[in-house]
Amino acid sequence: MGLPIADIIGTLSDNLRLRGSVMPLGSGAMTAWARGLGIPRGGETVLYTGHMYQLMPYTAAMEQKLELVRDTPLVRYLSLGRKINQWINTTRFMPPPPAAARNAWNRRLRNIVRLLRKAGVTFGYLYEKEMYAGALVCDHGMSDVFKAHAVRVYAMLKREGVKRVITVDPHTTDMLRSTYPKIIPGYDLEVQSYLEVLAERGIDVKTPLSGDVAIHDSCVYARYENVVEQPRSLLKAVGIACVEPEASGKLTHCCGGPIESLYPEKTERIARERIEQLSATGCKTVAAMCPICLLNLCRVAPESIRITDISDLLVQACCPEEAELPETGTADRAPVSAACGCSCGCR
Repeated sequence: MGLPIADIIGTLSDNLRLRGSVMPLGSGAMTAWARGLGIPRGGETVLYTGHMYQLMPYTAAMEQKLELVRDTPLVRYLSLGRKINQWINTTRFMPPPPAAARNAWNRRLRNIVRLLRKAGVTFGYLYEKEMYAGALVCDHGMSDVFKAHAVRVYAMLKREGVKRVITVDPHTTDMLRSTYPKIIPGYDLEVQSYLEVLAERGIDVKTPLSGDVAIHDSCVYARYENVVEQPRSLLKAVGIACVEPEASGKLTHCCGGPIESLYPEKTERIARERIEQLSATGCKTVAAMCPICLLNLCRVAPESIRITDISDLLVQACCPEEAELPETGTADRAPVSAACGCSCGCR
């Protein structure tokens, strides 16, 4: 029976058109990560999350529920669910993911703030005014809905006086830097990934790390945005030896996303193939730089392999006094290394 692809894509599209996000959860959930950091509101240069990291635990929870109804008679009610969702935001009725899972994803955003500040970068944040960039609807071919949304996002950024954007993930980077300019006349924002900013500025290492780490390139960063050398240079700067898997750089192997909600079996197969390549390097730690990659690879990685966000490694070396250790029960499954006192899996 499978999943009703049209209803799932339609619901995501409806949400973006009606409520500004594929999963409209409210500003509290999207901005919780920034509490206590004292980031100024707005400004000409802003850190733009695009809601990607924040949405991951909710995305995982939604996909688990879809898996429960797949190939059962209950799947036919998803069509009714879409009709109801057009009138009532049913996302608000989803039980929240565990606090530990939410904090694990929010931690990466806090990492990025600490790293940028350490590099002397001044920036603001739009808080509740920030909008989802639209990557998922764009990827699934809902071009009319996506274009209208992109225009709204750009208009908001211009109203707020934004001139420069620092992004935190490959999909938001690609939307704001490469895709929006193709459909919005006069688009004039300067957009860089935080990895590019840090590589240009240089990073001050307080506690050098050691050991080998397999690097997993984001397809979007490597193929579309030419962000390949920057993460390698940053890892090298903190003392980590990057080990290249069978497919890397512009020829990187996909993690299986972003089709996980539509074709879970295909996503799992692709992710397992990638884990085999990464495992073949002999490394016990894998550095990813995309929240979708992190989610899909963590799902299928054996207990012996730790999939971590590159920001977790960088912050442990550059801001050890501020580094947040992974909580038990989250996707960070490896214990803290006794060798270096970090959670990078060094030996």
